[in-house]
Amino acid sequence: MMIEPLPVTEIVEAEGHLIDSQLMNAMFDTVVRHDAAFDVLEFRIGRTNDEPSFVSMRVTSRTLAALAAVLEELVSLGCRVANAENAHIVLADRDGCAPEDFYSTTNHRTSVRIGGGWVQVDRQRMDAAIVIDEGRPACRKLREIRAGDAVVCGIHGIKVVPEFQARDRLGFAFMSNEISSERRVEAGVVRIAAMMRAAKQAGERIAFVVGPVVVHTGGGAYFCDLIRHGYVDVLLAGNALAVHDAEHALYGTSLGVDMESGRAIEGGHRHHMRAINTIYRAGGLRPAVASGVLGSGVMFECIRRSVDYVLAGSIRDDGPLPDTVMDLVEAQDRYTASLEGVTLVLVLSTMLHGIGVGNMLPAWVPLVCVDINPAVVTKLADRGSSQTIGIVTDVGLFLRQLASALDD
Repeated sequence: MMIEPLPVTEIVEAEGHLIDSQLMNAMFDTVVRHDAAFDVLEFRIGRTNDEPSFVSMRVTSRTLAALAAVLEELVSLGCRVANAENAHIVLADRDGCAPEDFYSTTNHRTSVRIGGGWVQVDRQRMDAAIVIDEGRPACRKLREIRAGDAVVCGIHGIKVVPEFQARDRLGFAFMSNEISSERRVEAGVVRIAAMMRAAKQAGERIAFVVGPVVVHTGGGAYFCDLIRHGYVDVLLAGNALAVHDAEHALYGTSLGVDMESGRAIEGGHRHHMRAINTIYRAGGLRPAVASGVLGSGVMFECIRRSVDYVLAGSIRDDGPLPDTVMDLVEAQDRYTASLEGVTLVLVLSTMLHGIGVGNMLPAWVPLVCVDINPAVVTKLADRGSSQTIGIVTDVGLFLRQLASALDD
């Protein structure tokens, strides 16, 4: 006769804007989806807009493995195991590898219980491990871990605080329920312009993640206006943006198409290769600007205004330009370093670079994604960047309206 295993339980707690952010429903759904059961032991509703709610519930599952799976998801939603245990620490046994049960981070504010108290994690980002160094926890990518590092494992002693999703997310509630092209772009542009003005007035930094479509659609001139007016502190892009920007500056074309008439120029398909050759002959973008070879365009304005920029290479790149970082690990590290202290990010028609940057950001940094393809905006949000504000439109039109709104 087979004996059924006894059910296993754990008590979890959560505190915050559980109802407004629909976290309570998500917690209950998570338990049910894992074929587990919950029993609410205590529930206190915040009596004002600012007062948080509190819930304590017992989660029951059939096996320890099944319970661990549901608890791991609940922790990412803001639950914490209701005990006074410190975080479980295991020393890494080799470089570049974490212990098997390491805690994989989200982009939400996270604290670790150390020495009986909660300590907030530094360098918050998703898909990292947490390493304790001299009493301070910090996110580290797996490749940054060294043998002997104290790595946080399991879910005990972990507290995650999801960002509060307000009812009117900075005035974007009218287009936050779904990604659609049937939204009034002008209204979104006005709000983004207000966010940019507020950031600059507070002395904060704004980063742009930009694809070559900005040049192809004629948005380069308007982006240059933003640079000249001090709204661009960091530019993150790929080789293609700089190449086609240089092509436009040197030949007046982009992908061989005359930007004034919109007509393909005979032999124009060679212009981007000639542009690469010209920049190479000058020694790179900065020497090209210094010598007068490159006298206009996005990269010219960035160099002239001392804007921090990083060009990350890919397998598709022609050239690439001498300025392009072709070592992927180095490019990621330089992107991460450039994003330090940034409080607002705009992603303009570049899916892969946009998703990469989204993975590097903590959840409290707003990310505006502008793309003609709704799937790009959706993919960013699906990858965990819940702070994404999406606008579906032509990026050249968007930049024209944004430059106008900021001038006004």
